[in-house]
Amino acid sequence: MFHNSSQRKYWIFRSEDELELMRRKANHKFRNKVQETGKPGVSDSTFLQRHEEDVLFRHYERRMLDFCNAFKPAMPKSVVGTAIMYFRRFYLNNSIMEYHPRIIMLTCSYLACKVDEFNVSCTQFVGNLVQESPAGQERVLEQILEYELLLIQQLNFHLVVHNPYRPMEGLLIDLKTRYPTLENPESLRKHADDFLTQAALTDAGLLFPPSQIALTAILTSSSRAGLNMESYLTECLGLKGDKETLSKMYDSMRRMNTLLKKYELPKADEVNAYKPKLERIHAEFTSSNKRKRGYDEDAPIAKEPRVTEEEWTDEDLV
Repeated sequence: MFHNSSQRKYWIFRSEDELELMRRKANHKFRNKVQETGKPGVSDSTFLQRHEEDVLFRHYERRMLDFCNAFKPAMPKSVVGTAIMYFRRFYLNNSIMEYHPRIIMLTCSYLACKVDEFNVSCTQFVGNLVQESPAGQERVLEQILEYELLLIQQLNFHLVVHNPYRPMEGLLIDLKTRYPTLENPESLRKHADDFLTQAALTDAGLLFPPSQIALTAILTSSSRAGLNMESYLTECLGLKGDKETLSKMYDSMRRMNTLLKKYELPKADEVNAYKPKLERIHAEFTSSNKRKRGYDEDAPIAKEPRVTEEEWTDEDLV
């Protein structure tokens, strides 16, 4: 249960400011680590600024979502949600300048499949890198297995993630059985699903319990449909007369909707400007940067496998 979980105890934070402070500390930690080496030619412009990191983080997070959505066999939403949460947790305390997101995103996806018991073999997993030759897929698998323990350690071995998908199903069942005022609760599903997908790409899962996210998804969907659900909150959820709890709930919902409204897709020109900087940092300052055979980030999912060997570049990521 969520209330007794490591997620509630260790991975729900007070505010967006607290999360941003952690990310700034991770950025500065890497800067200090490099500067302490005394390597010549290092200046502030050598490193990614926080807003640059954020653009590239959102870019790779979207690429991870694309990979999961195109996965065969179809990856359950709960597995996708767990993978994205791992990715966000990992980069709370680590900079993308130290650990490249193109391999961390695949490691998060692979670990999520195992933890959520989505039964695919490691060969099946890398087989979804369909533009790769078998040798290329094998090399990617080696890297995933190399980073898997690091990821688990950086998550503090807290691997169970409570996603909002199950609470949303419970709310829909509750609406069907205890709230006859609403004739067709299933009509709320599509927009509620869209809300959960958007919320997964924000810090909502690090700030709010999954049940609150699910309830906000349902109420946001009902609001779009022009339906008033206040009586459901007061009567079915037992909040009648509890003005304080109701007020806190509405405040959380407002904060959540603000998060979603603030989210912006990474701009292509910014991504293209910051990527070379990230590659230079990994080439010069990270011990793990042995440029390995990879996968094509910008290629179509169904591209034919390549047969020639190339060095790993950021154009090699699905």
